[in-house]
Amino acid sequence: MKKISYERIYQSTKYLSPLGDVQHRALFGGYTLAVDDTVFAMVSDGELYLRACEESAQYCVKNATSFLTLVKRGRPVLLNYYRVDEGLWRDHEQFLQLSSFALEAARRERRQRYTMHRLKDLPNLTFQLEILLYDAGITNEETLRALGAEQCWLKIRALNKRLSYKVLFALEGAIVGLHEAALPDTRRRELLAWFNTQPLTNEIHSGS
Repeated sequence: MKKISYERIYQSTKYLSPLGDVQHRALFGGYTLAVDDTVFAMVSDGELYLRACEESAQYCVKNATSFLTLVKRGRPVLLNYYRVDEGLWRDHEQFLQLSSFALEAARRERRQRYTMHRLKDLPNLTFQLEILLYDAGITNEETLRALGAEQCWLKIRALNKRLSYKVLFALEGAIVGLHEAALPDTRRRELLAWFNTQPLTNEIHSGS
């Protein structure tokens, strides 16, 4: 089967050469195909799979394409890669166009990952607090701002009762872009007054 996969890799790199220098690497029993370290296709069991994207959605629906499933840690994992059938291999123009769509979609996602700020990159937010926010469903800065410090605090307090007013200050600082110590006194008093209206538990203390 490895020989068949290598034959398919050779065929794929030949057909896809107009997109650039196509490199392959082993992954989960299959092989990734990439241009400039951007993975846009995979080869598994002698079959080529292209990364699905918005531009290829119509083709996938029309042709009822099958998607790649790999076994990871003993479990089948369905990946967002659709099989290139013999008809598509014969249609070189469409094959190259769909491959170009796959590569560009992968490049867009890669650019977005590089430009997207993690929550812990905001003022006051530690790695531990980032994990709590993620567990509470607050995974990005937009959601953090939309909810506000008080609602975010309530959501993560549901996961960790040992949550203090200092975390509330930290969240507010992250939203407005200030270290919590630099928050205006008026806002600090507002937050502390709100904090004092929350039901007390024996576990609340001044730490995080």
